[in-house]
Amino acid sequence: MYNTVTESKLIFDKKTKMNTKKLLLMISLVLLTHASNAQESNKQKFKKLEWLTAKWIRTNSNVGHSGYEIWRKVSDLKLSGKGVTLKGNEIIFTENLELIVQGIDIFYVVTLAGEKNPVYFKLTELNDNGFTCENPEHDFPTKITYRRSGNNVKAVISGNGKSVDYIFVREQSN
Repeated sequence: MYNTVTESKLIFDKKTKMNTKKLLLMISLVLLTHASNAQESNKQKFKKLEWLTAKWIRTNSNVGHSGYEIWRKVSDLKLSGKGVTLKGNEIIFTENLELIVQGIDIFYVVTLAGEKNPVYFKLTELNDNGFTCENPEHDFPTKITYRRSGNNVKAVISGNGKSVDYIFVREQSN
């Protein structure tokens, strides 16, 4: 009787281990599929951002100043940009800009010249003609919005009761 109980217990333990392994394998496949779908979804979202890849000339700069943003596609999941403000011919302000995937989210990342730490703004809204990114923990801005209309873009940085508009026109290729 001892042998029968022991054998039954061994068979039960083997079946339990096999079922546990099958369950873990199925969970892994589901998670992998979900991550793959999220990645594909981010690729689709980045397609909606590709209109940004160009040189954008600021049209509402202060007198004596000018500025531009230039964006390029680095990969299917990354856009890289630079914002520049000039006084006459002298560069007085620069910022490095990126749209990147981190985990399952998309972020607009700003690194000011001379600063070591970038600021991340999470993409919260996206359509064919614009997007919004937010970071409620940042002092200013807490929100960055880009809206396109033909060859024009209006970028707005806002938060804490303040708002600054940047109006751009796409530089025409020669």
